Amino acid sequence: MKTDFKKTLDAYKARHNQFRLLDVAPQRYLMVDGHGAPGTQGEYADALAALYPVAYTLKFMSKALDRDYVVPPLEALWWAEDMAAFTTGRDKSQWDWTAMILTPEWITTQLFEDAIASVIAKSTRKSRDDASAPVSLGKVSLETLNEGLCVQTLHIGPYDDEAETLATMHNEFIPEQGLRMTGKHHEVYFNDFRRVEASALRTLLRQPVERA
Repeated sequence: MKTDFKKTLDAYKARHNQFRLLDVAPQRYLMVDGHGAPGTQGEYADALAALYPVAYTLKFMSKALDRDYVVPPLEALWWAEDMAAFTTGRDKSQWDWTAMILTPEWITTQLFEDAIASVIAKSTRKSRDDASAPVSLGKVSLETLNEGLCVQTLHIGPYDDEAETLATMHNEFIPEQGLRMTGKHHEVYFNDFRRVEASALRTLLRQPVERA
């Protein structure tokens, strides 16, 4: 049986236009930190070009151990010194981020290190030049994220249309529930913006909170 975490993990469940309060269990992720606007070029694109080869190498290593799974969706943490640059101003040049892909709990540090070595080896065999390995491969780490109590919802449509939903979450729902924001804004991308019309994009929006 192939595990699909989008179907088995409660933390991936959200409904459009509905805010949900839940406790998110600690999860381990492949992570790359960076700064600046997302897109198909630049530092963010380099991060994804490093994350995916490692994620799929780990998947095939795990499959060889008779524990197959679907590689989970891309996720990211987002923040800025002035959060208005993210929520309303949308000044993407000011954004900091951590691009992430969830890994199963049975993926060990040794498997992770072996996967990095395998990606380097494959890149070297293809071109006989170490520089052909993903430029951000050295930035990939395996870390645990512990978010705890969170509010989340499902956004459908272009990323730049998230602002209204976030304003309602931050300024209405969270304080009305006697909560305050902690941690970093978290997004889960259930489809690929390069292959899907912007109007059909499905993005889980999550905000860690605590009792006020």
